[in-house]
Amino acid sequence: MNAARKEVDRDEIHTRPKGMWRWHEMLPVQDPEYIVSLGEGDTSLLRIPRVGKEFGLADLWVKDESSNPTGSFKARGLCTAVSRAKELGLKKIIIPTAGNAGGAMAAYAARAGLQALIYMPKDTPSANIQESRIAGAQVILVEGLISDAAGMAEVKAREEGWFDLSTFKEPYRVEGKKIMGYELAEALNWTLPDVILYPTGGGTGLVGMWKAFAEMEALGWLEEPKRPRMVSVQAQGCAPIPKAFHAGAAFCDFWPGAQTVASGLRVPKSFADRIILANIRASNGTAVAVSDEALINAQKKLAAMEGIFAAPEGAACLAALEELIKQDWVKPDERIVLFNTGSGLKYLDPIARY
Repeated sequence: MNAARKEVDRDEIHTRPKGMWRWHEMLPVQDPEYIVSLGEGDTSLLRIPRVGKEFGLADLWVKDESSNPTGSFKARGLCTAVSRAKELGLKKIIIPTAGNAGGAMAAYAARAGLQALIYMPKDTPSANIQESRIAGAQVILVEGLISDAAGMAEVKAREEGWFDLSTFKEPYRVEGKKIMGYELAEALNWTLPDVILYPTGGGTGLVGMWKAFAEMEALGWLEEPKRPRMVSVQAQGCAPIPKAFHAGAAFCDFWPGAQTVASGLRVPKSFADRIILANIRASNGTAVAVSDEALINAQKKLAAMEGIFAAPEGAACLAALEELIKQDWVKPDERIVLFNTGSGLKYLDPIARY
């Protein structure tokens, strides 16, 4: 970090070609020849004034990750992990997924010329299954949840030498996700918002951004070294983080019978639960669980009032914000950023049930 502080000019980065890799000094790929890119990163930070006015908030924004390749924020982490896998000379990669990570891994593996194997629950949205298969990945559908898929992938990886890209089982996905934090600071003239609401399944993005904030402080890049209060958002049908947070626990119990229309939030226990909870507490943040009905209503509101067709996971952040307003946990003049992690177009079948 000391070398980066001396050698990297934060304002020069802005002049580079757009995309996540303009931050290459902060990423783990050593040789640019191995970067596997589909144009990920530099997603829009959009003010949402009509919703803000309805909620009595003067400074409300959405960081819209739906414009990433394969339609979600998963492109950032998988792009980085696949690039590093290629640099390390690996030939075959494996992942368990609740949906979007599988499609992203398949696309980047295809671009890198690597063999891809994906385990996902049978009831994963069909768009995720088809996008994975059309990119040439082998997709194995399993009974149960992502935790069941993860167990099968782990056995397969160990027995046959696949490189496991499971969330937090390797160090590179979080590095790609942290660039969301760099982009956010740059867009806000090297300051950070007061509050960030983030939909938390595996939690890579929340942990990654908290890491980015620490790095930017160490680099001296922030005009005001004040970090946001981080809000972890989950669904009531699978809410291990809010349960543990409000119980004062250091880790999460496994959530039995997990069920929600927001498939990316249907993670009964994150591998990084201790880190997620520690980061929330360090930020003086909180954790909120919302019903499927509330997040679908928020999805409709965001689309009808602002033209943003958010994934259910992203819409859950707006539903959680409504709860925090009722609790007076946020103030009318605070700068608040919601993260929409993907496109609602990938969830048309489950959304139709509502």
